[in-house]
Amino acid sequence: MASTAEELDVGGRMVRVSSPDRQVFAATDAGPAVTKLDVARYYTAVGDQILTATYERPTTLERWPKGVFEGARLATRTDNKGDAFFQKRVPQGAPEWIETATITFPSGRTADEISPTEPAVLVWAAQMGTITFHPWPVRRGDVDHPDELRLDLDPQPGADFHDAVEVARELNGLLDEIGMAGFCKTSGGRGIHVYVRIEPRWTFTDMRHGAIAVGRELERRMPGRVTTAWWKEQRPPGSIFVDYNQNARDRTIACAYSLRPRPGAPVSTPLGWDEVADADPRDCTLHTVPGLLAQRADPHAGIDQRASGLEELLEWYARDERAGHGDMPYPPDYPKMPGEPMRVQPSRRRN
Repeated sequence: MASTAEELDVGGRMVRVSSPDRQVFAATDAGPAVTKLDVARYYTAVGDQILTATYERPTTLERWPKGVFEGARLATRTDNKGDAFFQKRVPQGAPEWIETATITFPSGRTADEISPTEPAVLVWAAQMGTITFHPWPVRRGDVDHPDELRLDLDPQPGADFHDAVEVARELNGLLDEIGMAGFCKTSGGRGIHVYVRIEPRWTFTDMRHGAIAVGRELERRMPGRVTTAWWKEQRPPGSIFVDYNQNARDRTIACAYSLRPRPGAPVSTPLGWDEVADADPRDCTLHTVPGLLAQRADPHAGIDQRASGLEELLEWYARDERAGHGDMPYPPDYPKMPGEPMRVQPSRRRN
């Protein structure tokens, strides 16, 4: 008979896991089926490392209470019906040791989101069906000044992970030229994320402009292979899209060591720059990452000691603006933003 609950000791705090035998991921060639207890144990095993990415950050929970299965639907901003959903407000009945931070959305509305301060918070969230953690790029002490530039390298049709690797290596060289330190990880899919710790002295708009400036510089260095075009119809086939809008307010990325809701239980896994060229994201799963951590140090362990200024990137943005290349479109659900160009797909614009 299946057990009804298990208790895990997470840093001295006992966390109850109900329905521990419930299947969350089906078995694949990459490994056996994954249960709810397996997910909770995974987040216990990587608790200290994932806390580096989430500590005191307002964090959105991506919850899959029915598990990850073929045909499952994730609710969106415009369609709130689905098998999974994003939890932005702290759930009712949360334990008293769950701390929160108040954030403001582009609409002006506010919400109290969980703000992890210990690994047990993440295991408690896993007990509620959380698969992926999406922290804001701010700390709860100052939620209006980001401290993390997030560069999302997204392969377009015709490109793959190895194309993203080549762009990531060029990006690492670019950052090194201006004294910035980039920390990379797999996205959990075909892409790569590169994070740069930034002193919390600038706004979300500044951070987004910095990402645009980096993307444009990569376009110049790798013409035809890198694009910042927001509209898919304008992106060259086989290119890597630098998604600058991941730095807009209320946009988040799955953090380091987060599971992703895809077959095989893949993990968004930090890599050292000496590991990137030979990496295969299919090797980074719930089954393998704890063992990988036991073999080598966390490549993101020193990120908090490498904060940089944003001045150089903002100078690049201003230079491009003087040359006639100003701001770029925001996501469609945002209010009209100052300085933003027409937010209409080019093929649908009237003369």
